[in-house]
Amino acid sequence: MYRVGVIGCRGIGIRHGNGVMGIENAEIVAGCDVVDEQLRDFDERFGATNTNLVLYKDFQEMLEKADLDILTVATGDNAHTNLVVGAAEAGVKAIFCEKPLAVSVEAANRMVEACEKNNVLLSVDHTRHWMPVWHRSHELVAEGAIGEVGTVIATHTGPRAMLFRNGTHILDAIYWFAGNASPEWVVGEVESGYEDYSEYRGDGGHDPDTEPSANALIHFSNGVRGNYIGEKKTQGRVRLQVMGSEGRLHIGDDEGVQIEKDGVWSAVDVPEWEVEGIEAGVLELVEVMDGKRELSCTVRDGREVVKMMLGILKSQQDGNSRVLLSTLS
Repeated sequence: MYRVGVIGCRGIGIRHGNGVMGIENAEIVAGCDVVDEQLRDFDERFGATNTNLVLYKDFQEMLEKADLDILTVATGDNAHTNLVVGAAEAGVKAIFCEKPLAVSVEAANRMVEACEKNNVLLSVDHTRHWMPVWHRSHELVAEGAIGEVGTVIATHTGPRAMLFRNGTHILDAIYWFAGNASPEWVVGEVESGYEDYSEYRGDGGHDPDTEPSANALIHFSNGVRGNYIGEKKTQGRVRLQVMGSEGRLHIGDDEGVQIEKDGVWSAVDVPEWEVEGIEAGVLELVEVMDGKRELSCTVRDGREVVKMMLGILKSQQDGNSRVLLSTLS
């Protein structure tokens, strides 16, 4: 039985816990938060069915006492690094970490090093990997349904189109549909009024005014081009198009999946999943530990997305010039 601890017991942390509840060989034995009310709510939700659950207000105490196999990290966007590194060094075997992995390349490097040095699995919650519409779309592209991919274009609008908050999801989707090839360089532009935004200054992903939206051109090592268009001031929607040598694929929030070939659009049937989203991501991590599958979004994948975000900021500071991501540290 895998012993699971959750740090950050509100909102997303509850969903992490819900994911554990559907797994026969895992139980929640620890919840950690600095807010008493959130700990009480977590206990009310999970205590009756996880009889070994202990609540903590101190993360180090939880690591020392709970003997965790798995840690899920549901804290703010800017508070993942020390938790992941500490857990990896303390002997935790697997970690499910909220996005973005980190808010600097240096921090992401520390997380990669700690996980690889200690043989720790880390899955980043770029949730579209476990959403049926997006998963089936990626299968079709990988199977060659539209031929060789040339360009991936994503449009991301609405107040949550903050670069680090939800931009990380969409940049990950571009990277994923580009074949997980390394992003080599970016040209970026941030939202008007944020021209001096050179490093993360957000509040953990809550207030849209603490982060800019952004636009970017991304060049991947396999020659695929990515175009990211972010805009906070228009109505919220995500659309993604994958342009191939034999057709194109379109994903829309309210439009499902469609493929166009020779000017004819066809809707794609998408199977329903019993478990999807964040909960399916937690389930996947356990199945990887059991040797049944591979991770969809690894710590190294998460670092590539962090590099793109920081590259966009640096490009803005350098007069919207091309930034080689290999130069970031």
